Amino acid sequence: MPRHSLRAIARHLSRAECEAIAKKVLGFSTADACRVTINSGMRQNTRFAVNQISTAGDNYNNSVSIRAVFGKRVANVSTNRLDDASLRAAVENAERIAKLAPEDPELLPELGPQSYDEPIVWNDGTASLEPEARAEAVRAVTEPARRAGLISTGYLEAQAQAFAIANSAGLFAYQRSTGVAFTTTVRTQDGTGSGWAGAADNDFSRIDPRALAARAIEKAQRSVNPVAIEPGRYTVVLEPTAAANLIQLIAGAVNARSADEGRSFFSKAGGGNKIGEKVVDERVTLVSDALDPRVPANTAGADGLPSERVNWIENGVVKNLAYDRFWAQRTGKAPNSAGGTLSMNGGDSSVEDMIKSTERGLLVTRFWYIRPVDPRTILFTGLTRDGTFLIENGRVTRPVKNLRYNESPIFMLNNVMAMGRPERVSASEAGGPGQAISVPPLKVRDFTFTSTSDAI
Repeated sequence: MPRHSLRAIARHLSRAECEAIAKKVLGFSTADACRVTINSGMRQNTRFAVNQISTAGDNYNNSVSIRAVFGKRVANVSTNRLDDASLRAAVENAERIAKLAPEDPELLPELGPQSYDEPIVWNDGTASLEPEARAEAVRAVTEPARRAGLISTGYLEAQAQAFAIANSAGLFAYQRSTGVAFTTTVRTQDGTGSGWAGAADNDFSRIDPRALAARAIEKAQRSVNPVAIEPGRYTVVLEPTAAANLIQLIAGAVNARSADEGRSFFSKAGGGNKIGEKVVDERVTLVSDALDPRVPANTAGADGLPSERVNWIENGVVKNLAYDRFWAQRTGKAPNSAGGTLSMNGGDSSVEDMIKSTERGLLVTRFWYIRPVDPRTILFTGLTRDGTFLIENGRVTRPVKNLRYNESPIFMLNNVMAMGRPERVSASEAGGPGQAISVPPLKVRDFTFTSTSDAI
């Protein structure tokens, strides 16, 4: 396809187009209740390896999910064909399957019309990003790596998405979002040194590829020929990505039902949950806020519930847990939806200050291969990666071999010695553009490492 015709493709469905599709689907439905969810947009990516682009692509897709309800029986069918015959067939399939499905005793009626704050997660520049701009960003990493005699690899992904939800009870929401993530790993020719850097944002112009390159290159050069050290408990200086790798695990553990049923860290001995109890250092506050300009998100949830600002932990005390509509009704609480974003407050210490004040410890770039061990303590295990260094007498002295940790973010946040300024990071192992998390670098005492690893 000629380049000019590719650029002419509509990158996502408009509000009017989504309204028209939803109206058709609801008009075709004969179910007791019907919900339509529309996801539309583009996904762009550029992958590079051995200091050159290896693959690049632009993907455009529309998907319509139809939920049919008869009594307490429910079924979902999805299609990416938007003509009337295909939409009607999808509705009929959903209704046929729903009539055969077992009853869902926790099924609730559809939400009626809702009010939503205007989201701030859309950026025109990211939505109109072209392959040339992605290639230029990649070149800002590969060229300095090549000049330094190093090998760079990485991945740049951008998305521009439209989301709409409508139902037979009169609800309709339409929102747009953009996101971009850029990560790179740089290694030495002999494979003994490895450095990583990454960033995520909804605005591509706020990603600085040259800064990412400089950081990854410097770590690769400094991490050559690491030495083994004894596992044990160490004072650690966690760069923001490493801190976020663990702090984000708390967001996956704040489910109120799990807490009330005695299945999580937030379960209270003897029954109930820990709302109102102090669980971490009083300097720590964790918030989800879809309208936070550092980490914005859509303000309509997947079921149409409006997102709101939620303080999960405030000054070390549990203030809220996540209540879906069913569990909120069961327990007499208000349901909440937080938009899938997370931020932590910080302090005024720099990473350099933290290092200077450390007699003996470790500087950690990031963690990976993060896996659960015990949900009752939010205990996880994983490995350091791409730049782990020994700190001695206030200086980074030498690289060390990677270490396996067994640690809980709750334990970690009870052992905070210093905090820096929060920044948005790419904190998942996949590093996707939809992630929105902002945390500070941390200095933490008694961080548990259980074994060493020869992996680079």
